[in-house]
Amino acid sequence: MPWVVAAIALVALIALVAGQRFGDRPAGTTDVLDGANAQGTTTITAPGAAPPGAMPRAPDISQLTPAQRAERLYDRIMTEAEAGRTESVATFLPMAIAAYEMLAPLNLDQRYDLGRIGEVGGDSTLARAQADSILRVRPTHLLGLILGAKAARMAGNEPHAQQFDVRLRSVEARERSVALPEYLLHRNDIDAAVAALRRK
Repeated sequence: MPWVVAAIALVALIALVAGQRFGDRPAGTTDVLDGANAQGTTTITAPGAAPPGAMPRAPDISQLTPAQRAERLYDRIMTEAEAGRTESVATFLPMAIAAYEMLAPLNLDQRYDLGRIGEVGGDSTLARAQADSILRVRPTHLLGLILGAKAARMAGNEPHAQQFDVRLRSVEARERSVALPEYLLHRNDIDAAVAALRRK
């Protein structure tokens, strides 16, 4: 009988110590298993991932070059605009414009990006200024003509927009053969503009 009592006491002591060790976790640690919901299913969160329903963390752009930061902001604005998130567009717009202004003098691709930011943000003056700058350097530039037409339509000047359309239609095939880097980067924009012209 004394051995039985001693054995039970030893098992109880081991259980108590084990419970304390596994019950106390260092502060700041998180479970991979967040817990079970009312239906008994378990939500699994990867380490470092945002909890379900939480907003995703903004990417760290501190290590990027100024040009890369501007491009990231451009991509973000275009993504938000396509998704119809106008408030997010308005939030990122001033940062993106400032980022491109810091790159001066801009190349033609960067001027198109800045003009598109102006278009998405409803700033026809900014869009038109970038279109004019592109076309001063290369009067047949496809992106400059596309941007010029968009800016004219934003300003309600349809006759001027149609003049850009006519120029775009006349030089499209020849300009595509030049294969400028920005033509490859913005091929979808060019394809969409040309397709729209062919439907008219």
